[in-house]
Amino acid sequence: MKSMQSNQARKRPVNLTLNEDLVSQAKGMTTNLSGVVEQLLSDYILKQNNARQEKLQSAVVAAQAWNVFNEQSGSFADEHSTL
Repeated sequence: MKSMQSNQARKRPVNLTLNEDLVSQAKGMTTNLSGVVEQLLSDYILKQNNARQEKLQSAVVAAQAWNVFNEQSGSFADEHSTL
């Protein structure tokens, strides 16, 4: 996935609680654990933003379809008005 992160962004230390065995294994696979975690976090954020946009677009399409139906057929409640 394409990264959204900027190499110019300010970096700061953070505290994370991670499984010790996983961290040990990961350190054996990379010399830059922070870079790996940063890339994974960036990918996660991108996926979540895409999922939110898809959900929003789906809601917009559903609302448009309902509005078209309502214009053509009227509301179900029209036949049962108490006024």
